[in-house]
Amino acid sequence: MSYPDALYLGDKGEISGTLHTGGGDPDLRIGGRTRVHYLATGESTGGQYGLYRWEMGAEPSGGEPHFHKTFSESFFVLDGTVSLYDGERWAPSRSGDFLFVPPGGIHAFRNEDGPATMLVLFAPGAPREGYFEELAEIVTSGRRLGEQEWTDLYHRHDQYMV
Repeated sequence: MSYPDALYLGDKGEISGTLHTGGGDPDLRIGGRTRVHYLATGESTGGQYGLYRWEMGAEPSGGEPHFHKTFSESFFVLDGTVSLYDGERWAPSRSGDFLFVPPGGIHAFRNEDGPATMLVLFAPGAPREGYFEELAEIVTSGRRLGEQEWTDLYHRHDQYMV
């Protein structure tokens, strides 16, 4: 394996970093139980990756088994216990545990044992904020979607349920 083609062609470097301090308000709330911090979106990284801090409350929540066709997804548990599904089994995962899922890999997550926080990384960067925001709107409004409406929403966001 070798390094990819250069993305920066200058000789002196530049001041271009972005610092996010912890403790700020979340960018999105999904119901009263999940807070999402947009640390780096696909747009802000030029499509290289998206990184989000996912804070789940005491009430169980999470996604059902699914896969993506255009990006990988990685999970790094910071606090609490997150059940991570690797396509074969659910594993209770704690601080420092990590799951990488390549494109096409079946996966899911949920917190079943109280509050938990994890980092979620998508590579290359996909516009996942749109998906998260649609979910938040559905939860907040109480709107009920039919099976085909859910399928359409998932497919718009490169998500295929298993």
